[in-house]
Amino acid sequence: MTTQPTKSNWLSILALGLIWGGTFMVVAIALEGYGPLTVAAARTALGSLALVSIMVVTRSPLPEFSRTLVMYLLVIGVMNTALPFALLSWGQQYVPSAFAGISMAALPLFVLPLAHFFSDETMTKRNVIGVSLGFVGAAVLIGPSVLRIGTGWEPLGQLACVAASLSYAISSVMTRRCPPIDSITMATILMVIGATALIPAMLLVEGVPQMADTRSTLAIIFLGVVPTALAALLRVFTIRSAGAVFMTLVNYQVPVWSMVFGALVLSETLPLRFFAALALILIGVAISQWNSLRKLRATA
Repeated sequence: MTTQPTKSNWLSILALGLIWGGTFMVVAIALEGYGPLTVAAARTALGSLALVSIMVVTRSPLPEFSRTLVMYLLVIGVMNTALPFALLSWGQQYVPSAFAGISMAALPLFVLPLAHFFSDETMTKRNVIGVSLGFVGAAVLIGPSVLRIGTGWEPLGQLACVAASLSYAISSVMTRRCPPIDSITMATILMVIGATALIPAMLLVEGVPQMADTRSTLAIIFLGVVPTALAALLRVFTIRSAGAVFMTLVNYQVPVWSMVFGALVLSETLPLRFFAALALILIGVAISQWNSLRKLRATA
């Protein structure tokens, strides 16, 4: 049965694009007063509190914890929250927030080959063409600086952002293979696992955080509540009412908004290769997801 997206669904997609696209700008602001692990740990801790509250209010059911389910949740929790949050926070010390946002556009391109080998989704010739074009875009995004590894932190910061995208992709494939579990419950458990991993790392490397300036502190609070709890609710609402295919529209918005916020709010300079890379990546994503886009058009 085909699900017809409603006005609320379209507004939710726009809101998610704005929220996730603006997240990289907010991380950059938080880093003005706090260390990268502190930013990542605070985000997961505050997000956990918010999601636990939502879980209680919605009376989301607890699963029957089998050994398989626990192993999946532990690995996904690290790969979907702790590791990418830490990599992005660390990497954004050395690269523009727009770079981090564009690197996230490559997420579907990583998912396709991983799903081909480790899940039940076989790649087609169209997928291969789209992924290849997208990876060319990723190479353009990084540029020649990757050849200068060892001469500065920027190349490593760039690789950290791309590695965060790969981490998200791995967690996405594992999520598809994970035993059934309520969506809100799963999001809550994964965030708690991320906080449990990041807080000891923060204390070990950066120590107990001291209150910084108001701007950075408000940025951390925003990160914990809006891109985490609120976005999780919107994501669940959108997928349940309009389908996962409709949800893929967010992939095309996030990098665009990250560039807009980076340029307008943070006054970041955006080199021409950023625009070229974004175009190549989005075209590659569109080609690789052509069948999904056709299904979406049929419901519009």
